[in-house]
Amino acid sequence: MTRPISGRVEPGQRRSSGVPDPAEGGQQAGPAREPGTARIAVDLLGGDQAPAVVVDGALRAAQADPALQLLLVGPIEAAELVLAALTPEQRTRVRLHPVQPAPDDLDGHAAGRSAHAPAVGRARQFAEPGVRAAVSAVAAGLADAVVSAGDTGAIVTSAAITLGRLIGVRRPPLAAVLPSAAGRVVLLDVGSSVDPDEHTLAMHGRLGAAYAIAVHGIAAPRVGLLTIGTEPGKGDRLRRAAPELFDEITLPGGARYAGLVEGNDVVTGAVADVVVTDGFAGNVLLKGLETAYAMIGPPPADPPREPPPRAAVLLGVGGLVVVCHGAASGTDLAAGIAFAAALHRIGTVPKVATLVRAEAAEAAQAAEMAQAAEAAQATDTATRAPARATTPAGAEEADAKPRAGRGEGSAMPQAGGGEGSAKPQAGGGESGAAGQAGAGHDGTTEDRRSSPSARGGA
Repeated sequence: MTRPISGRVEPGQRRSSGVPDPAEGGQQAGPAREPGTARIAVDLLGGDQAPAVVVDGALRAAQADPALQLLLVGPIEAAELVLAALTPEQRTRVRLHPVQPAPDDLDGHAAGRSAHAPAVGRARQFAEPGVRAAVSAVAAGLADAVVSAGDTGAIVTSAAITLGRLIGVRRPPLAAVLPSAAGRVVLLDVGSSVDPDEHTLAMHGRLGAAYAIAVHGIAAPRVGLLTIGTEPGKGDRLRRAAPELFDEITLPGGARYAGLVEGNDVVTGAVADVVVTDGFAGNVLLKGLETAYAMIGPPPADPPREPPPRAAVLLGVGGLVVVCHGAASGTDLAAGIAFAAALHRIGTVPKVATLVRAEAAEAAQAAEMAQAAEAAQATDTATRAPARATTPAGAEEADAKPRAGRGEGSAMPQAGGGEGSAKPQAGGGESGAAGQAGAGHDGTTEDRRSSPSARGGA
């Protein structure tokens, strides 16, 4: 089981086992870093058309950003194609990390993963060497971020194991940004966890709110839960159970729960800045809207904005991981690399970790204060509960006997004067004594039941 960590502020602070330290043995971590430099590890093996489409994307990214340094992880032949197309100055910003898949993996990948082969298993088997090496480069401090269009499961697993997870994060979510009429909407999860529970969704809400604050600068973002209707009780079991939990949790940075939202709210952006759902529904919605926007254009916004990249960032892990679609084009890969560089330059990972930790600390402090108040109330009740519980019952019982005696005694003198009047008073005395004694006992028991503090004292 992965040992949770509270995040990484600097990439070189944590390395996975077996990954060499660039400071040891004379190994260089790459060219000297200038302010604003971003070192991105690119998985050349990830994607349906890898490595050709990844090479194209890496070339575009390197040529567009002079402060970008690339670590190409994959076959040497593919990496040399990138180097051959660059100028001598650009080549100084590119390094190689050779990873060669097995021959049968190459054959299966070149054949396009035919229907006769187990597609998911083969995709993971092929992608894992490049993904593991790229993520390990981030853990070793050789890169600031990793970009891959490979298998999502392999990427998420490698990142969680190698980089670690923030405290409280069980399943790291993938967060994507979609254009909306009001600006932009953060949608998560879009493919990492297809069968979460309500507690996982609540944590994803925290991470999404922290991301909206850190990256988009949204003050007190609104967090909505995606479902099929805004009426209470709509949706499946998960959607019916999650709202109550969202009402109770504290979101970071003053974010607030905006309630249930529908698919149209993702397009308008009028209700929520962050929309939380499971990875299955999120992936379907993301691909549908991205395709629609590519065909007819995004929702009109005032002022107009640059379209967000067709890529997602993995939140809740101790490093920066950007995932592109398996069918991504060279343009998409270049945008994903630029996206990772931009996220690194603004310190996304430490900012999100700080916001989530601050919220967790506030929640823990509130819980401690509540526990202290309950303990003080229980202690105060314990000192008073015995007196309340025994004194009334004893008094009533002691008082019952004289009343019974008086009832019988008063009957005898009156017996001489009138037998008929003696019997009702004697009977009335006895039933009155028994009734009052019983009322006293029942009254004490009811007091215990009705008083929460008495229960705590007992």
